[in-house]
Amino acid sequence: MSALDSVSTRRPIKFLRRLLRPAPLGPMRRMKPLSDCWGYDRGNPADRYYIEHFLESHRTDIRGHALEVKDSTYIDRYGTGIERVDILDRDSGNPHATILADLSAADPIASDSFDCFVLTQTLQLIYDVRAAVVHAHRILRPGGVLLVTVPCISKIAWEPGASDCWRFTAASCSLLFGGCFGAENVSVRPYGNMLTAIAFLLGMAQEELSPKELDVHDESFPVIVGVRAIKR
Repeated sequence: MSALDSVSTRRPIKFLRRLLRPAPLGPMRRMKPLSDCWGYDRGNPADRYYIEHFLESHRTDIRGHALEVKDSTYIDRYGTGIERVDILDRDSGNPHATILADLSAADPIASDSFDCFVLTQTLQLIYDVRAAVVHAHRILRPGGVLLVTVPCISKIAWEPGASDCWRFTAASCSLLFGGCFGAENVSVRPYGNMLTAIAFLLGMAQEELSPKELDVHDESFPVIVGVRAIKR
């Protein structure tokens, strides 16, 4: 018997063993997540770990006249040399909003207005995402920086008034932002790995994972993608 025949004979045996002794899934063998709100009820969601690391690494870009969506949480935390802050929202009921507009139809916002635009976990909720990126580019001043995070994997958001439309990859982000800002002005980085992607879908909090587990980045299993784009 050849070595190839020997391998072929062993494969059905291994397959039968897997059927009789399936891989242990532990807490993953469930139909409902541990948390229905991304892990907020257990601590801080795992994706926030990556979002905050991305913004921390670019905090010198968060300066001058800065714009954020819904509130100024990240500008307040990571901003350096902030001169003025505006908050963008299409919800007139948001008391923090200083600019009421849909980013995909943001013609009322003047061009060349902002030095930095912090846009985290928002583009997946906008159907005309290409128009949103065009407007984000237009309202930045020359030399202004757009800091974006988008989900690669996440539960669907069922918030009132929200339409969860998209998930992104590093490749799609490179094409999407490169087509507007120019490829040479865009840097794209995926964050996360298989373990953290599974944990995030389960609704585990980042506190339930170790820094050693969180700090491994596998381009095949990202949780989010961070994009830094400069308007030249």
